[in-house]
Amino acid sequence: MDEQPDSTGPALDRRAELSEFLRTRRARLKPEDVGLPDFGRHRRVPGLRREELAQLAGVSVAYYTRLEQGNGRNVSAEVLDSIARALRLTDAEHAHLTHLAKPKHKKKQAAPQQQVRMSLRQLLDSMDGVPAYVFGRRTDILAWNRMAAALFGDWAELPVAERNWARLAFLRPDYRDLFVDWEQKAIDIVCGLRMNAGCYPDDPRLSALVGELSVKSEEFRRLWATHDVKEKSHGVKRLRHPLVGEFSLNFESFPLPDDGDLALVTYHAEPGSASAEALRLLAAWGTDATRAGSQASPSA
Repeated sequence: MDEQPDSTGPALDRRAELSEFLRTRRARLKPEDVGLPDFGRHRRVPGLRREELAQLAGVSVAYYTRLEQGNGRNVSAEVLDSIARALRLTDAEHAHLTHLAKPKHKKKQAAPQQQVRMSLRQLLDSMDGVPAYVFGRRTDILAWNRMAAALFGDWAELPVAERNWARLAFLRPDYRDLFVDWEQKAIDIVCGLRMNAGCYPDDPRLSALVGELSVKSEEFRRLWATHDVKEKSHGVKRLRHPLVGEFSLNFESFPLPDDGDLALVTYHAEPGSASAEALRLLAAWGTDATRAGSQASPSA
């Protein structure tokens, strides 16, 4: 349940990614957002002009233009910081810009393999009543416990290549039905993939996944084209399970200290709530909830 079989595709074009990311961030800013006069009737495209952004960042128009054309060679961290401030980037967006302009992993350097330690698997198994799983940089689901299988489906019954949140969310109708706010779940997945694509632009398997989903899912293509990135470490998910109906769970995501590309995700309900009772019922069913749920749900 660690690595998927080898399936590769062409690497993402880092220069094109940098160019499109800067262009889309600039396009979302209005002149009044940054204290500039708005001469909207003279603007042929939305957002700030390059010269306005360059002025705000304290760099020459020619320098910024080269950067937005994808030429991040020799750009300093100080300049990137200035541009990030001018573009009002979030911390996640700032990190993404840095990864694209100054990649940590050199071209053709293989992305490290992702494996789940036996002690971590044992920890998952010991978390009785708490759905938990570990996933990797390509949204591969690498390890999970009995409660995660009861909640999300028994991933052990799927081919290894399909144990992937992006494929499940965009290509499986039953997972679309499982999340009450499916659109937000889809956005979270795409934003996470974008972050990891910035860190590993030459990872052919990540590129293959993006290519596959771009071909098979119009919704994925639409979200991928936004170039949005974010990191989500906690929140609430509302689920619609075929056995227990709708209920809400809080989730927490913990990057693993010895491999930041891996994260442990846990779900829990408010004590004494109807959601806690729904989770208790699923715990009683165990992995049998998956099979019973498949029979109860016509879309599964």
